[in-house]
Amino acid sequence: MCIAYLSLGVDPQWPVFIAANRDEFHARPSRFAAPWEQAPEVIAGLDLQAGGTWLGVSLQGRFGLLTNYREPGAQRSDAPSRGALVSNYLLSDQPARAYVDALHAQAQSWNGFNLIVGDLQSAWYLGNRTREPGARHLHGKTHVLSNHLLDTPWPKAERLRRALDAFPLDRLPERLDEVFDILKDGTKAEDAALPRTGLETQMERLLSSPFIVSPEYGTRCSTVIAIRRDGQAWLSEISYDATGTATERHDWPFAITAG
Repeated sequence: MCIAYLSLGVDPQWPVFIAANRDEFHARPSRFAAPWEQAPEVIAGLDLQAGGTWLGVSLQGRFGLLTNYREPGAQRSDAPSRGALVSNYLLSDQPARAYVDALHAQAQSWNGFNLIVGDLQSAWYLGNRTREPGARHLHGKTHVLSNHLLDTPWPKAERLRRALDAFPLDRLPERLDEVFDILKDGTKAEDAALPRTGLETQMERLLSSPFIVSPEYGTRCSTVIAIRRDGQAWLSEISYDATGTATERHDWPFAITAG
């Protein structure tokens, strides 16, 4: 996943709202978001190459998402799969704070990542390329996470933040299609505003829009997770092919259950 907008504890009626795009090589095998066969209480996509997931939610209201930290040439081939960071949380009953605190001590074992995990009570951010020690508590604000640190003001991140800050959550779930329209923003940044992460300018330009289309790499799916104060929740997802054309949609409404 390469960009996500989060509203956590901001709207009293919608304490959890996440809208995200997953960008990946089209050749990498994965499965669309659905209840897992071996753990039906988890609704998430599944990476069929390395296992784990990039974004998911549980029937208990636990959620997690992951983005990679862009650092060309610094990837270790022997590092464990980052997708396990989300799936391990969703499959556990460990509180979010305890989970990220335990993970912090070994966080450098993985290639660069940004992780957000939480539930209806609290949410925490942990990145293994930050200068700040430990995890950061997230509550009462909106955030955007791409392939740098949390709230890094890349043009694509700020475009998505402005659009979704203005979206009226009280119109959910009826206006969910409008959220997907916002996520499909293919506007690229001006060259002068491009991030400088070590990629060639052509690639930085390609990756500078919230929604990415190219033959080999692009936005594979858009996903929305919304949990209402009364416990009604939705995970909805649209999958896309290499031309940016929607190929399927899956909607998973559910009610939050106790523990």
